[in-house]
Amino acid sequence: MRYVRIDRPNGPRWGVVKGEDVFTLLKPPYEGLEYDGGRLALKQCRLLAPCEPTKIVCVGKNYAEHAREMGSEPPGFPILFLKGPNTLNRPDGAIHAPGFVGRLDYEGELAIVIRRRATAIKGKDYSAYVLGYTCLNDVTARDIQQLDGQWTRGKSMDGFCPVGPLVTDEVDPMALVLTTRLNGKPVQQGHTADLITPVSQLLEFITAAITLEPGDVVATGTPSGIGPMIPGDSVEVNIEGIGVLKNQVI
Repeated sequence: MRYVRIDRPNGPRWGVVKGEDVFTLLKPPYEGLEYDGGRLALKQCRLLAPCEPTKIVCVGKNYAEHAREMGSEPPGFPILFLKGPNTLNRPDGAIHAPGFVGRLDYEGELAIVIRRRATAIKGKDYSAYVLGYTCLNDVTARDIQQLDGQWTRGKSMDGFCPVGPLVTDEVDPMALVLTTRLNGKPVQQGHTADLITPVSQLLEFITAAITLEPGDVVATGTPSGIGPMIPGDSVEVNIEGIGVLKNQVI
C-alpha cells in the first residue's frame, strides 16, 4: 500500500493513495487500517512528512564510495547518529540554514518507517516491523559538522530532514535506484544493493541497543556524490517505486 500524511483544516490526517485519490484514515496506519469515508484528489493535497517519529536514526558511511569520498575506508559496523524530530520537513518544504552555516549539503537516502515497536529483533523478521519506505534528505551543515568534530549540531538544525512524498510497502528495499538532482542535474546515483549493511541487518543492529517506536524513521545512508546547496537551489531525491522528494533552499 501507499500512505501519505496530508494537511487538513482539523489537523494532519493519514490516507491511503489509490490511483489519483487519497482515501483518508481515522488513525495512523500502524494503529490499524480504518477509513473515515473521506476521499480527496491527491494533486489537491498538501503533503506532510509521512511519519511521526520520536527519533530519526541515521547511518553514516553505509555506501563504500561515500565513505571514501569522506576520507575514510568503509567502517566495519554501522555508524549511528540521531536527528531530532525538530529536523522533520515536508515535501516541498523550504530548507533554510542559519546565517552562520558556510556549507549546506544534500544527502539523498532511502528511509524506513517503523510499523510496530521493535526491540532486539532478528534480521529475518524485519519486514514485520516495517510500515514502508520513503525518500529522505539528510541535510547537513558540513562546515559545522567538521568544526564540532561530531555530527549532532551539523545534522540536527530545524528542517534538516525532509521526508516523503509517501511511504510504501510495495518495493524491495534492496533493489532500488536512488538519484539526487540539484536544479535538475543528477548529482548522486546509487543502488540500495550496494548498502554495506542491508536493511534487515541494520534493523537488527539498531534494535539491539535502541527501541524503535511506531512512526520512527531509519535513514539507511547516502551514496557518493554529496555536495553543497545554496539559496535558490532546488533539490530532488528520486527513488524508483516511491517518488520524488523535492525541496527548495532559501
